[in-house]
Amino acid sequence: MVKSRPVFLELWRIRLPIPGVVSILHRVSGLLMVLAIPVFAAVFAQALSGSAGFASVEALADSALGQLVLLLLGWSLLHHLFAGIRYLALDLGWGLDRPSARKTAWTALYSALALTLIGAVVLR
Repeated sequence: MVKSRPVFLELWRIRLPIPGVVSILHRVSGLLMVLAIPVFAAVFAQALSGSAGFASVEALADSALGQLVLLLLGWSLLHHLFAGIRYLALDLGWGLDRPSARKTAWTALYSALALTLIGAVVLR
């Protein structure tokens, strides 16, 4: 029995609801943090190798690319934290109705962005 189902392959035209966007960003942020672990381990080892290694890591962290990477990973950590708290609340049965789910998704998204920008300004 063959079912003919419509296939929509234009992924850029699909409009996800905000909880779906937050879900995808939660996965992306987790992936970024996992991929950053070996990089940070290597950078940490370089910093501990001596004063010259520490100076090179400091120069890397002060560069524009280093600042951008740290900002991205800061957002990743905060978004993953807030979205994870949101998912724990959903697992407990809190906020399962559509308006609450949208409100908590927007809250997680904006909180992570706001705290990332505040952290960037304060730590600069």
